[in-house]
Amino acid sequence: MAANKIMIARHAEKPSDDGKIRGVDADGKDNTEELIVRGWQRSGALVRLFAPRDGQFVDPHLATPQTIFASKVGKHSKSLRPQHTVLELATLLGLTLSLGHDKGDLNALAADAIAAQGPVLIAWEHQDIPDIVNLITGNSMTCPQTWPGDRFDVVWVLDRPDAAAAWSFAQVPQLLLSGDSPQPIAT
Repeated sequence: MAANKIMIARHAEKPSDDGKIRGVDADGKDNTEELIVRGWQRSGALVRLFAPRDGQFVDPHLATPQTIFASKVGKHSKSLRPQHTVLELATLLGLTLSLGHDKGDLNALAADAIAAQGPVLIAWEHQDIPDIVNLITGNSMTCPQTWPGDRFDVVWVLDRPDAAAAWSFAQVPQLLLSGDSPQPIAT
């Protein structure tokens, strides 16, 4: 059976373009390809968003993933942010991150996500997320076609009752950290 739920989250917070807010690795050493401290905080908070202790999700569109995709490091992108955004969740769930797709491999990513078993979570760079949804749904009308550069706090969820049905679309504000917006991304 193919996936009936695909959840997509942008990687967590990254260094500022001006270098004033710097990325750090898990040991606290400067690394421009890493999350910033707030991003590491979001990574930890995402664990309980997708795997609540009591099994009660804050939103009925969410589920605990059985497969987690994140972009691999490649020659065009050395970013570790997508992987590290969901690494703690994967560790808690005993899952190995699926890192078989680089940033430009969206067609294969979409096909593999659809073919996966159970709920799927994808952590990716924001500019590609609308294209990923378009590939999965087969149209460009389902979701907003731009993901704002300042939004790290939303999960997009695609659901379908069976493989023959159309995908429905929902946005779930994470509301995990101070300053997270309760508003979905505007169309």
